[in-house]
Amino acid sequence: MTGVAVVAGGLSLERDVSLRSGGRVADALTDRGHEVELLDLDSALVERLSEKTFDVVFLALHGKSGEDGTVQALLDLMGIPYTGPDATASAIAWDKGVFKGLSARHGIPTPDWVPVSSEAIRDLGAASALPRIIERLGSPLVVKPAQGGAFMGVRVVDGDDDLRAGLVSALSYYDVALAERFVRGSEVAIAILDGEALPAVEIVPKTGQYDFSARYTHGAADFYAPARLDDRTRGEAEQVALRAWELAGCRDITRADLIVDADGQPWLLELDTCPGMTETSLVPMAAEAAGIGFDELCERLVQLALRR
Repeated sequence: MTGVAVVAGGLSLERDVSLRSGGRVADALTDRGHEVELLDLDSALVERLSEKTFDVVFLALHGKSGEDGTVQALLDLMGIPYTGPDATASAIAWDKGVFKGLSARHGIPTPDWVPVSSEAIRDLGAASALPRIIERLGSPLVVKPAQGGAFMGVRVVDGDDDLRAGLVSALSYYDVALAERFVRGSEVAIAILDGEALPAVEIVPKTGQYDFSARYTHGAADFYAPARLDDRTRGEAEQVALRAWELAGCRDITRADLIVDADGQPWLLELDTCPGMTETSLVPMAAEAAGIGFDELCERLVQLALRR
């Protein structure tokens, strides 16, 4: 019997989603015969991990500390194997601006963007230069925090005033925001499991954009797994996701979020190194489309971690 600590929760804005992921994973691994304990990400984590001998940690964390490499580095120090990418890969992918820059340098298509920091606005007078963003990128734009997940703080904006409001919102989540060229097309997520692409999942929100509410509310969006893409486009989208995985140095499981435009060109938006595992999460949908049940998916991730 394998001793598994499922770590979830924490203090990020995505705590509730993380607890949902962690609870579902814990139930699945218990059903597989493992001895499972669900641990919250708090100041007692190291003590609780040290009190009992765990064979592996399953990370079901979302948001800061859980996805930015902090917990991963701590577990490396403690010598406990864990699921998902290591600390370096997590840190690289966590900052959307950094990873977009790396992706662009390596020829991975990603929509053009401009970073805007609260410091530049406050101390350098950058607010007066905001119209240049629209001159460069056009309108509408997508404005998002440079760090964070679950589509929190993400807005589609049109025009100078809307851009300013979008930046105020995004900068309330993190002190750097990205203004990104809006690409009209199909929203697609591709999970990479142990270096292989799972079937793409297409997301079609029933109203508005695929935001936090649509993501975690049953019935708020339609999902197609596999995505409604022709073979050529599907292959190109998978290659973009795989190249992003390799560039960050990932392992085990990640999810690449893309937009496929009207010409069939896939554009990388971001890479999630600790994707959700809730009932409405995209990675379990992709696994199901590949014939991998949720319990089996969790088991495979545990076994991958134990091999290290």
